[in-house]
Amino acid sequence: MYYYPHVENEMNRNYKSLEQALSLVRDAIEGEREDEMFYDYLIAEAPTQEEKQIITTIRNDERKHNKMYRQIYIDFTGQEVMTPSDIRFDRPAFYIEGIKKALFGELSAVEKYRDIRAGMPTRYYRDIVLEILTDELKHAAKYNYILNINR
Repeated sequence: MYYYPHVENEMNRNYKSLEQALSLVRDAIEGEREDEMFYDYLIAEAPTQEEKQIITTIRNDERKHNKMYRQIYIDFTGQEVMTPSDIRFDRPAFYIEGIKKALFGELSAVEKYRDIRAGMPTRYYRDIVLEILTDELKHAAKYNYILNINR
């Protein structure tokens, strides 16, 4: 058997801190109300029942993610994140512009959530964030599908 002391030392270390991860979790939670308004807009503007259904499943996943992130935040801080009630929503000029914004929003979330995962101290929490990450990738693929059928 081989022994690599530098690997053993690295196994107990994260390359992002828990504090960094929790700050990003807080950001994700605070954007919840605006995201909800954005998804409701997309669902209302979707030209087909299929697109409405796809976006509804994405919105429902996002609600689930928000609950998961809220629980993570509570678990580590003992505090709840309050979201402001006076949120404004910038409505896209066109439905397809909104779909493009949603697609790039999902890809941006993947990058942010990767950093959250890197700062989680245990496999349990890293696995929760991995579930959220894989959902975000799935959402991006679904938005690409919607863009393709609207060409």
